[in-house]
Amino acid sequence: MNRISWKPVLIVAVFLTAIVYVLPTFMPAFPLQKKINLGLDLQGGMHLVLEVDADKAVESTIERTAQELKDRSRRDKVRRASFEKIDDNRIQVRVQEADNIEAFETLLDDEFRNLRIQDRVRDGERLTLILDLPDQETERIRELAVAQALETIRNRIDQFGVSEPDIRRQGDKRLLIQLPGIKDTERAKELIGRTAQLEFKLVDERLPARTALKEGPPPGTEILYQVNVDPATQRKIEEPFLIKKRTMLTGAYLTDARVRFDQDERSYYVAIDFDRKGARIFERVTGENIRKRLAIVLDGKVHSAPVIQDRIPGGQAVITGNFSAAEAEDLAIVLRAGALPAPVNILEERTVGPSLGKDSIDMGLISMIVGGVLVVVFMVLYYKGAGLLADIALVMNIVLMGAGLAAFQATLTLPGIAGFILTIGMAVDANVIIFERIREELRIGKPPRAAVEAGYDRATLTILDANVTTLIAALVLFQFGTGPVKGFAVTLSLGVIASMFTALVFTRTVFDFILAGKKVARISI
Repeated sequence: MNRISWKPVLIVAVFLTAIVYVLPTFMPAFPLQKKINLGLDLQGGMHLVLEVDADKAVESTIERTAQELKDRSRRDKVRRASFEKIDDNRIQVRVQEADNIEAFETLLDDEFRNLRIQDRVRDGERLTLILDLPDQETERIRELAVAQALETIRNRIDQFGVSEPDIRRQGDKRLLIQLPGIKDTERAKELIGRTAQLEFKLVDERLPARTALKEGPPPGTEILYQVNVDPATQRKIEEPFLIKKRTMLTGAYLTDARVRFDQDERSYYVAIDFDRKGARIFERVTGENIRKRLAIVLDGKVHSAPVIQDRIPGGQAVITGNFSAAEAEDLAIVLRAGALPAPVNILEERTVGPSLGKDSIDMGLISMIVGGVLVVVFMVLYYKGAGLLADIALVMNIVLMGAGLAAFQATLTLPGIAGFILTIGMAVDANVIIFERIREELRIGKPPRAAVEAGYDRATLTILDANVTTLIAALVLFQFGTGPVKGFAVTLSLGVIASMFTALVFTRTVFDFILAGKKVARISI
C-alpha cells in the first residue's frame, strides 16, 4: 500500500489543476483569466503581407554618412567643402584648395574607409569625388533592415496585447503577419506600419514659415507641418514650420515612453526618457539654444515646438498633440519598440470573419465527438471493464490537453483540432498494449494481480519508446514549423505527455487500488 500512496494524491492534484485551467474557456466569469486562445483560422482576425522598402534604409545610411562627413570636416577644419547626396545612394563632395584637399583625403582614409570612391576628378585646386557604399555593404544594410523591421513589428504587437500572433519573413523583403481576434484593424495597421522616426530639430526663426513657402526654404532648411484639430469643427489645421534639417537628437537614445494625463489641459501626452548619452546630448542642445524653439518631429510631422527656457538635465521630455488615450498609448508603444529602419508597404490585407472559424470549430468538434464515441464503444465492447477504465482515462487526457493549451497560452488552430482527434486514437493505444500484455499473462495461468504487474512492467518500456520518439518529432515540428504546423505540434506534444500520464499512472493506480489487499479471482478485461 505504501508503494501507491502518493499516486492518488498526484492524480487528484493534476486533475483538479487541469479543471481550474479549463474552466475559464467555458466560464468567462471564472477568476483565472488564462484560457484557450483560438487561432486566426478559428476566431477570425487580420492577415497582412508587408514589404519592407529596404532601399530607403540604404538612402538613410547615405544621408547620415553625408552629414557625418560634413560634421567631421568642420571639426577637422576642412574649409571650402560642399557635400550633396545624388541619385539617392551616392554622395558628391567638392573640395577646393590643396591644403583642404589633403586634409579631407586624410579624413576619408582614417574615418570613412567603408565608403567606396566611385569617381575622382582632380582639376588643379579643385577635387570632385563621388562616394557610395560597396555592394556587399549595401546588401547587408538591406538584409538588416528587413530583420530589424520584423523584430520591431513583433515588439509592437506584443505590447499591443495580441495573443499568439504569427509574424515571419516571406521571401527577401516581405513579412507575413497574422493577428487572431483583432477587432480594430485600422488601429492595428497604423501601429504596425508607422515608421516612428523621432527627431529633435531646431526651428529656423530667421524667416517666417509663410514667406519660406512662397519663396522657397533657405539651404539647410525644410518646411514641416504641425497638424491640429479644431475641437469645435473637428477640422484639421496645418501649421507650417521652417525647420533646420540637421537633427540634434533622435529616438535611438530613448529608453522609455509612458502615457500621462494633463489635468489642467484635460488631454493625454507622452513622457519620454533618454539613456545617459541621450540625456547628455539633450542637456547640451537645450543649454546651447536657450530662447530658441526645439521642434519634436515624428515621421516628418511636427508634434510640438516649445521654446527652450533653460538647460534641461535628466534626459526627460514630453510629446504633446491633443492625443486621445488610444493615440497616446499607440505612440508610446511604437516609441518603446523603436523606429522601423525603413518604411513598410501593405501588399495584401485580408480580414478573416468569425463565421469561417465557427464552421471550422463545429466540424472539428463533430469529428472529435464521432471519433471519440467510436473509440469509447470499441474499448468497452472489446476490453469490457478495463475498456471503461481506458475511456475514463481518455476523457481525463482531453481535459489535460485543454488545460495545457490554457496554461501555456498556446493557440488552438484547425490543425490543432486535428492533433486533438489524432490524440484520441493515440491515447488508448498505450492502454491497448498494456491490456494485451495482461491478457497474455492471464492465459498462462497467472493470478490477476501478478498479471497486471507483469503487463505494466513489460509494456512500460515499449510505451515510453513509442511516445518519446513521437514527442521528439513533435518538438522538431514546433521548432522549425510555422503557423498551422506549430499548432499541430503543440496539441500533439500535449497529447503524448497526457496519454503517458493517464496510461502509466492513472490506470495503473486504479488497478492497484482494485487489487490491493483483496483476493480477486478474475478481472474484466
